[in-house]
Amino acid sequence: MIRRALVTVLMSATALSACAVGPSYKVPAPVAAGQGAFVSAETAVASADAPPGDWWRLFQDPTIDALVQEALAANKDIAVAAANLARVRAVLSETRSSLLPSTTTSAGAQRVRSQLTPGEFAEMDQYSVGLDVSYEVDLFGRVRRSLEASRADTAAAQAALDVVRVSVAAETARAFADACAANAQIAVAKRSVALQQDTYDLTARQLEVGRGTALDTASAASQLETTKASLPPLEAQRAAALFRLALLLGKAPSEAPAAAADCAAVPQVRRLIPVGDGAGMLARRPDVRQAERELAASTARIGVATAGLYPSVSLGGGISTIAENAGDLGDDYQFSIGPLIRWSFPNILAARARVKQAGASAEGALASFEKANLTALQETETALNAYARELDRRAALKRARDEGEKAAKLARLRLEAGSDSLLNVLVQERNLASLEAQLAQSDAQVTTDQIALFKALGGGWEKAS
Repeated sequence: MIRRALVTVLMSATALSACAVGPSYKVPAPVAAGQGAFVSAETAVASADAPPGDWWRLFQDPTIDALVQEALAANKDIAVAAANLARVRAVLSETRSSLLPSTTTSAGAQRVRSQLTPGEFAEMDQYSVGLDVSYEVDLFGRVRRSLEASRADTAAAQAALDVVRVSVAAETARAFADACAANAQIAVAKRSVALQQDTYDLTARQLEVGRGTALDTASAASQLETTKASLPPLEAQRAAALFRLALLLGKAPSEAPAAAADCAAVPQVRRLIPVGDGAGMLARRPDVRQAERELAASTARIGVATAGLYPSVSLGGGISTIAENAGDLGDDYQFSIGPLIRWSFPNILAARARVKQAGASAEGALASFEKANLTALQETETALNAYARELDRRAALKRARDEGEKAAKLARLRLEAGSDSLLNVLVQERNLASLEAQLAQSDAQVTTDQIALFKALGGGWEKAS
C-alpha cells in the first residue's frame, strides 16, 4: 500500500515536470566566409586533402613518432587536463543524481524510563527503524537545465584536454626539430671555422716567407675568432631545446633523450602539406569545440536562473516502525506522505538579477565562440602564408649560397696564385659563412612553420583520444 502511494506520487511528479524554462540551445552558424578553401593555400605549397590526425608521421622520422607518443602518455599538462575532466565528470554524476528521489534511513535503540504514577516508574527498551523519501518536482526544469549545463561542461573539459594534446604534440615535434636545427647550424659554423682556419694558416705561411703582412694575418685571425664566437649561443640553443623536450616528456633535464641530442638533419615534410578547407578545420579544432560547449553551458544556466523565478515543489513520504523488542519490528508501523507540496517562494529581485547575470555570461560566451572561429581562421591563414614565404626565402638563399661558395673558392685560388688580395678572400669567406648560417636558419624555420601550420589545423588529438 505504501509502495503504491509513493509510486503514485512520483508518477504524478514526472507528469508535472514537462517543461523547462529558459532558451533552448541551438548551435550557432559558423563563419560563412571561412567554410571554403584557404586563401593562402598555394598549389605549390598545400593540397586540398584533409590532414591526418597523426600529422607528425608525415615527417617520416621514427624518432619524432616515438617522442610524440611518449609525450602524449607522460606529459604533466595532459595529466592536469585529464584530472580536470575527471572532476567535471564527477560533477555531472552528482547533478544527474538530482533526477532521482533522495532517501534517508534511520535506526535506533534506546532505554526509556517513564513515570506511571507519582513515585512509580517503568523502564523498557525501544527500537525503531524508518525510511524517508523526498523528491523535487522539476516543474520548471531547474534540474534538467543544470544537467544540460553539466553535460556541456563535461564536453568542454574534454575539448580542453584535446587542446592540450594538440599543443603537446606540436611542441614536442618543435623541441626535437629545434635541437636538430641547432646541431645542423653548429655543423655549418664548424665548417666555416675550418675554412677560415685554412685561410689563417695560409696567411701565416705567407708571412713567414715574406709574401704576406701582419695585417693580413691579424684580419684572418679576427674573422676566425668571430666565427668561433657563434658556436656557444648555438650550443645554448641546443641545450634549451633538449631541456624543453625533457619537460614535455615529463622528465628531468638530465634525462633528455639522446636521440635528440645526436640528430644532425632537420626533419621536414617533403611533400605538399594537406590542409583541407576551412569547414574541416573549424570542425576539427578542439578550442572551437570547447568554446561552443561553453556557450551551450552558459545558455543552459539561463534556464537554471529563470527557474529561480518560480516556486519549488517537493514531495515526500516516509514509513517507520517502533517496538519494545527488536524481533517485533514491522508488526506495527506508521507512514506519512507529506507535506505533499512544499512551496518556497523566491526573492524575485535577486532571482531576476541572477537571470541577467546568466544572460550576460551567455552573450560573452557567444562572442568567445565567434572569436574562436575567427582566430582559428586567422592562425591557419597566417601559418600558411608564413610557410609559403619561407620556402621562397630558402630557395633564394640556396641560390645565393651556391654562388657565394663559387666566389669563395675562386678567391682562394687567385690568392694562392698571387693574383688576388687576402682582403677579397676574407670578404668572400665572410659572405659564405653568413649565407651558410642563414640557410641553416631558414631550414629550421621551414620545419617550425610546418609544425605551426599543423597545430593551426587542429590535428593531433584524434588518435590520442
